[in-house]
Amino acid sequence: MNGIICVNKPQHFTSFDVTAVARKKFGTKKVGHGGTLDPMATGVLPVFIGSATKAVDLVFDKSKSYRAGFRLGLSSDTLDIWGELSEQQNVNVSMEQLEGVLEHFRGEIEQVPPMYSALKVNGQKLCDLARKGVEVERKARRITITRLEVVEFDGRDGVLDVDCSSGTYIRSLVDDIGKALGTNAVMSSLVRTKSCGFTLSQCITVDELKTKPQDEIPLWSVDNVMSGYFPITLDNVQQRLYLNGVRLDAGRLNSPRKAEKIPENELLAVYGESALIGLAKINEQGELVSVRQFMPT
Repeated sequence: MNGIICVNKPQHFTSFDVTAVARKKFGTKKVGHGGTLDPMATGVLPVFIGSATKAVDLVFDKSKSYRAGFRLGLSSDTLDIWGELSEQQNVNVSMEQLEGVLEHFRGEIEQVPPMYSALKVNGQKLCDLARKGVEVERKARRITITRLEVVEFDGRDGVLDVDCSSGTYIRSLVDDIGKALGTNAVMSSLVRTKSCGFTLSQCITVDELKTKPQDEIPLWSVDNVMSGYFPITLDNVQQRLYLNGVRLDAGRLNSPRKAEKIPENELLAVYGESALIGLAKINEQGELVSVRQFMPT
């Protein structure tokens, strides 16, 4: 079994819990996922099975999309409503004020990761340190917010739609928005609506993963997360050589994009007769060098 299953992760499940269900279902230890979701968050969790696990770190579209609830006038040690909350403050924020502040969070910005996160400092997870009451300095990181829109807002509670780069912490974004409004804010809900190019409509539930026969579970090929790379096609002889680690002459390669020159020093999607078989690069000597190989689904 090789491929990708999209699961709508429920609340109170960790991403590891979901992969554990998949390991048991398919009887393999080769299971990974396309981006951790907090236990209280729900939504799209791509689960990579078998040789597809080799593609987890090479997915072309690493962006994420979320629908996030927030509440103004509260603060929390975890930056969300499930942490230790402060007393509710009176807030009087208009839609115009909120829209004005959001403009400063669109595009490329810097964000400091929260203490309650799985990032490691000197080999220790920040969340483990936070639970011990220890706070350490964290360096700001560059992230990109490509879309930040208000879905609803009543002056205190609201909902945002966010499209962002990988590594964005929505809890921190909400906290920063609250501070920019001159108050506090906590995230009150979080649904990941898109990940690795997959959406909620393509997901199954954990219960379906547990109970459905294997052949009734939608299995997506690795090709679905590699389609953004420039494609090249190999004939039978070239495919055999490539899979055996032989470096091929780039001048003899073909691509469906016949009008375009095959780029150098970029990842290329390598196809056999009908399926994606790997990723590769062309080196300075004009040779196709394998980077990662996949078994067809």
